[in-house]
Amino acid sequence: MIVHPIPPLFDANSKTLILGSFPSVKSREAAFFYGHPQNRFWPVIAAVLGEEKPQNIEEKKRLVLENGIALWDVIASCEIEGSADSTIKNVTANDLSVIINNSGVNRIFVNGKTAEKHYMKYTFPKTGIKAVCLPSTSPANAAWSFEKLVEAWKIILTVD
Repeated sequence: MIVHPIPPLFDANSKTLILGSFPSVKSREAAFFYGHPQNRFWPVIAAVLGEEKPQNIEEKKRLVLENGIALWDVIASCEIEGSADSTIKNVTANDLSVIINNSGVNRIFVNGKTAEKHYMKYTFPKTGIKAVCLPSTSPANAAWSFEKLVEAWKIILTVD
């Protein structure tokens, strides 16, 4: 059983929550979200927001927080082989109330189908907030080009 080692990233101004499934081996080693160099999350978010790609954890934190974005993952602990979402089992979900009760989050997006599956099973019944599924920024999602990802992810800019 592996326990999620990264705390949620949010502040009182966060309005949009982006949830992954569970941190990759590289992210767990870096102790920060989307730590694998091939994951396209940071270049996609920077492009969507019209900003420079952040180069270190402090710049990454600043980029999302200054744009009202919170980050975390659906899964608090699980069994997983390496970084393969397809091997995830024995899931315990993160309690999102710590974010929802201490921020302005009113919209949730999930990064890929695995995050969506576990969000719908474990988290949606508790939050009642429907999550919009975005195409995964994982390098395993090779069917989506960088340009297509940026276009799809622009939905996070829309205001309800």
